[in-house]
Amino acid sequence: MHYVRYQGKSILASKDTPLFMNKWKYYLVNLWQYHFYAWFQPGRIDINQLCNYSIDFLGYCSSVRLNSSVVRSQMLENSFIINNAMKKFETIVPIIPLIGSLSKANFCNTLGHPISKPTRADLSDSDIIDRFLRICRNLSHYHSGSSKKKSLYRVKYILRLSCVKTLARKHK
Repeated sequence: MHYVRYQGKSILASKDTPLFMNKWKYYLVNLWQYHFYAWFQPGRIDINQLCNYSIDFLGYCSSVRLNSSVVRSQMLENSFIINNAMKKFETIVPIIPLIGSLSKANFCNTLGHPISKPTRADLSDSDIIDRFLRICRNLSHYHSGSSKKKSLYRVKYILRLSCVKTLARKHK
Protein backbone atom coordinates (compact mmCIF):
# COMPACT_ATOMS: atom_id res chain seq x y z
CA MET A 1 0.00 0.00 0.00
CA HIS A 2 1.43 3.40 -1.02
CA TYR A 3 0.18 6.83 0.10
CA VAL A 4 0.70 10.05 -1.90
CA ARG A 5 -0.64 13.60 -1.40
CA TYR A 6 -0.95 15.62 -4.60
CA GLN A 7 -2.84 18.89 -5.18
CA GLY A 8 -4.86 18.56 -2.00
CA LYS A 9 -5.92 14.99 -2.76
CA SER A 10 -4.88 11.76 -1.14
CA ILE A 11 -3.99 8.83 -3.34
CA LEU A 12 -3.69 5.26 -2.07
CA ALA A 13 -2.12 2.82 -4.47
CA SER A 14 -2.00 -0.94 -4.18
CA LYS A 15 -1.47 -3.94 -6.42
CA ASP A 16 -4.34 -5.80 -4.82
CA THR A 17 -7.74 -6.77 -6.17
CA PRO A 18 -10.74 -4.39 -6.26
CA LEU A 19 -12.37 -6.42 -3.46
CA PHE A 20 -9.37 -5.80 -1.22
CA MET A 21 -9.45 -2.08 -2.09
CA ASN A 22 -13.16 -1.90 -1.15
CA LYS A 23 -12.30 -3.43 2.23
CA TRP A 24 -9.59 -0.79 2.72
CA LYS A 25 -12.11 1.91 1.81
CA TYR A 26 -14.53 0.55 4.41
CA TYR A 27 -11.82 0.39 7.11
CA LEU A 28 -10.58 3.92 6.39
CA VAL A 29 -14.08 5.42 6.50
CA ASN A 30 -14.80 3.65 9.79
CA LEU A 31 -11.45 4.78 11.23
CA TRP A 32 -12.19 8.42 10.41
CA GLN A 33 -15.80 8.29 11.64
CA TYR A 34 -15.40 6.37 14.89
CA HIS A 35 -11.87 7.20 15.99
CA PHE A 36 -11.48 10.82 14.85
CA TYR A 37 -15.22 11.69 14.96
CA ALA A 38 -15.01 13.14 11.46
CA TRP A 39 -17.95 12.35 9.23
CA PHE A 40 -16.82 11.07 5.88
CA GLN A 41 -18.86 10.42 2.75
CA PRO A 42 -17.92 7.01 1.35
CA GLY A 43 -19.44 7.97 -2.02
CA ARG A 44 -16.72 10.60 -2.53
CA ILE A 45 -13.98 7.97 -2.44
CA ASP A 46 -13.28 6.66 -5.91
CA ILE A 47 -11.54 3.39 -6.64
CA ASN A 48 -9.96 3.39 -10.07
CA GLN A 49 -8.38 0.44 -11.77
CA LEU A 50 -5.09 1.57 -13.26
CA CYS A 51 -3.69 0.31 -16.52
CA ASN A 52 -1.19 -2.53 -16.23
CA TYR A 53 1.15 -1.03 -18.80
CA SER A 54 1.65 2.67 -18.09
CA ILE A 55 0.18 5.65 -16.23
CA ASP A 56 0.65 9.41 -16.45
CA PHE A 57 1.65 10.85 -13.09
CA LEU A 58 3.26 14.22 -12.27
CA GLY A 59 4.26 14.82 -15.87
CA TYR A 60 5.86 11.43 -16.41
CA CYS A 61 4.64 8.41 -18.29
CA SER A 62 5.47 5.59 -15.88
CA SER A 63 5.50 1.92 -16.73
CA VAL A 64 6.58 -1.35 -15.22
CA ARG A 65 8.04 -3.87 -17.62
CA LEU A 66 9.65 -7.26 -17.24
CA ASN A 67 13.36 -7.31 -18.04
CA SER A 68 14.93 -10.67 -18.60
CA SER A 69 18.62 -10.98 -17.90
CA VAL A 70 20.66 -14.07 -18.72
CA VAL A 71 23.67 -14.94 -16.60
CA ARG A 72 26.04 -17.69 -17.71
CA SER A 73 28.00 -19.32 -14.93
CA GLN A 74 30.65 -21.98 -15.22
CA MET A 75 31.97 -24.23 -12.50
CA LEU A 76 34.98 -26.23 -13.66
CA GLU A 77 33.55 -28.51 -16.37
CA ASN A 78 29.83 -27.93 -15.94
CA SER A 79 28.26 -24.75 -17.23
CA PHE A 80 24.71 -23.64 -16.62
CA ILE A 81 22.54 -20.70 -17.58
CA ILE A 82 20.47 -18.78 -15.07
CA ASN A 83 17.54 -16.79 -16.45
CA ASN A 84 16.41 -14.00 -14.11
CA ALA A 85 13.30 -11.96 -14.81
CA MET A 86 13.14 -8.67 -12.93
CA LYS A 87 10.48 -5.99 -12.94
CA LYS A 88 11.89 -2.59 -13.79
CA PHE A 89 10.08 0.68 -13.13
CA GLU A 90 10.64 3.15 -15.96
CA THR A 91 9.71 6.78 -16.28
CA ILE A 92 9.50 8.20 -19.77
CA VAL A 93 9.40 11.87 -20.74
CA PRO A 94 6.04 12.53 -22.45
CA ILE A 95 7.40 13.91 -25.72
CA ILE A 96 4.10 14.65 -27.50
CA PRO A 97 2.70 17.01 -24.80
CA LEU A 98 6.10 18.71 -24.50
CA ILE A 99 6.29 19.32 -28.25
CA GLY A 100 2.71 20.62 -28.09
CA SER A 101 3.73 23.10 -25.38
CA LEU A 102 6.81 24.16 -27.34
CA SER A 103 4.71 24.70 -30.48
CA LYS A 104 2.22 26.87 -28.53
CA ALA A 105 5.17 28.99 -27.37
CA ASN A 106 6.41 29.20 -30.99
CA PHE A 107 9.68 27.34 -30.42
CA CYS A 108 8.73 24.71 -33.01
CA ASN A 109 5.85 23.72 -35.26
CA THR A 110 3.41 20.92 -34.38
CA LEU A 111 5.74 18.33 -35.95
CA GLY A 112 8.63 19.39 -33.71
CA HIS A 113 10.66 21.29 -36.32
CA PRO A 114 12.40 24.28 -34.65
CA ILE A 115 11.38 27.78 -35.74
CA SER A 116 12.44 31.30 -34.78
CA LYS A 117 10.10 33.95 -33.46
CA PRO A 118 10.61 37.50 -34.80
CA THR A 119 9.72 39.16 -31.48
CA ARG A 120 12.53 37.30 -29.70
CA ALA A 121 15.03 38.68 -32.23
CA ASP A 122 14.55 42.16 -30.73
CA LEU A 123 16.29 41.06 -27.50
CA SER A 124 20.03 41.15 -26.93
CA ASP A 125 22.07 38.04 -27.72
CA SER A 126 22.70 37.29 -24.06
CA ASP A 127 18.97 37.63 -23.22
CA ILE A 128 18.03 35.24 -26.02
CA ILE A 129 20.61 32.67 -24.91
CA ASP A 130 19.67 33.09 -21.22
CA ARG A 131 15.98 32.45 -21.93
CA PHE A 132 16.69 29.30 -23.89
CA LEU A 133 19.17 28.07 -21.26
CA ARG A 134 16.66 28.68 -18.46
CA ILE A 135 13.99 26.65 -20.27
CA CYS A 136 16.48 23.82 -20.99
CA ARG A 137 17.67 23.83 -17.37
CA ASN A 138 14.11 23.68 -15.99
CA LEU A 139 13.19 20.81 -18.31
CA SER A 140 16.40 18.96 -17.39
CA HIS A 141 15.82 19.38 -13.65
CA TYR A 142 12.22 18.21 -13.87
CA HIS A 143 12.76 15.28 -16.24
CA SER A 144 16.25 14.20 -15.13
CA GLY A 145 14.77 11.20 -13.33
CA SER A 146 13.64 9.72 -16.60
CA SER A 147 15.14 6.37 -17.51
CA LYS A 148 14.81 7.05 -21.24
CA LYS A 149 16.59 10.31 -21.98
CA LYS A 150 16.27 10.23 -25.79
CA SER A 151 13.07 12.28 -25.84
CA LEU A 152 14.57 14.80 -23.39
CA TYR A 153 17.56 15.18 -25.72
CA ARG A 154 15.12 15.75 -28.60
CA VAL A 155 13.40 18.59 -26.73
CA LYS A 156 16.78 20.13 -25.90
CA TYR A 157 17.73 19.85 -29.58
CA ILE A 158 14.54 21.66 -30.61
CA LEU A 159 15.26 24.47 -28.14
CA ARG A 160 18.92 24.73 -29.13
CA LEU A 161 18.14 24.92 -32.85
CA SER A 162 15.33 27.42 -32.25
CA CYS A 163 17.80 29.60 -30.32
CA VAL A 164 20.33 29.41 -33.16
CA LYS A 165 17.65 30.26 -35.75
CA THR A 166 16.54 33.26 -33.68
CA LEU A 167 20.13 34.51 -33.39
CA ALA A 168 20.68 33.97 -37.13
CA ARG A 169 17.51 35.93 -37.93
CA LYS A 170 18.71 38.77 -35.71
CA HIS A 171 22.13 39.00 -37.38
CA LYS A 172 20.86 38.60 -40.96
